[in-house]
Amino acid sequence: MTCFRIDESGYTGFDLLNADQRFQGASAIAINNDDAGRLIKEHFPRLQAPELKYSALSRRASNHPRLLGLVKDLLNDFDCVTYVADKRFMLTLMFVDYAVEPYYYERGFDLYENGQNYAMASMLHMAGPVLLGEAKFAALMGAFQRATKEKSPQSLQQLVDAASATNWGELPEVLGPLAQYADRDCLSAIATPGVSTDIAIVVLISLITRMEVMTEGAYQVEHDQSKNLSTYHDLLQRFIDHDEEAEFRATDITSLRFPLKLAEVTQVDSKVNPAVQLADVMIGAAIEAGNTLTGLRSGGLDPEALMPLYRDDQFIHMLPSIDFEEQRRFRSGSQNSQAIDYLASNMFGNKR
Repeated sequence: MTCFRIDESGYTGFDLLNADQRFQGASAIAINNDDAGRLIKEHFPRLQAPELKYSALSRRASNHPRLLGLVKDLLNDFDCVTYVADKRFMLTLMFVDYAVEPYYYERGFDLYENGQNYAMASMLHMAGPVLLGEAKFAALMGAFQRATKEKSPQSLQQLVDAASATNWGELPEVLGPLAQYADRDCLSAIATPGVSTDIAIVVLISLITRMEVMTEGAYQVEHDQSKNLSTYHDLLQRFIDHDEEAEFRATDITSLRFPLKLAEVTQVDSKVNPAVQLADVMIGAAIEAGNTLTGLRSGGLDPEALMPLYRDDQFIHMLPSIDFEEQRRFRSGSQNSQAIDYLASNMFGNKR
């Protein structure tokens, strides 16, 4: 049975505004421990540490050519996928999903059709600080995150007040439901038990859609025993346990079909599992590239040398885009709305 080793980086739970962790992501790679051990010895023959850790290796510029060589070999010779998301954009996207979309849904308008929710979130993320006021936009996103976590009448009212305090008339189609109407459907969606700004499930679904394509039969997942990955573990087990038949189109190249071919998920000690260590290298390099490109970090691998190594189907990113026509084409026919309702009612105990 094919075994994908996965690792994550940047997980901060519900807090998507964490200043030190701008990006979140995960990598999955189908490699066995024998091949993983061989590659580690080939590229780092003098390694003295008990475990290959990307964060430690990337600090030394002398290791960069070896890291690039290792990543290149993994991408060329093994089935793998890496997903990276800008967490602040993800929070904005969730704002549209819960603080805007229900208003339109109740009026018969599908905001998910052709990725309109994505286009709206991209516009809000990129233009919001200028049009709404930078400090007030930041306060709005903070209030939304807090209201989604606390779900109290006070936090929901504070969210409405934060929306009203912005220059919301500049974007009335986005902020009007809260700022003008304090829309009950939107507030109810935010207060629904189980609704969270934790994006672990988004990360996992992105990996799963690719792992399902890369294998013909059943497959399994192994991951480290870290505290952060315990959340991923529980979600993966829920997906495994779900045996009803359903299928949803997400984009022109991805879909989610149940029951999954994923058959088993196991926690392992990464210190004695070189394959999991290579998953750490894959996601570590991708997250570092994001931090470097946005000016948040310096001194790591050159993103201009790293990013061309990936094929289009090996790298998934969730970033804002103002190429609305391309996004319309890419997300045309999306069934994300149906998928959200299905997952909410069948796997997570709540329904829109």
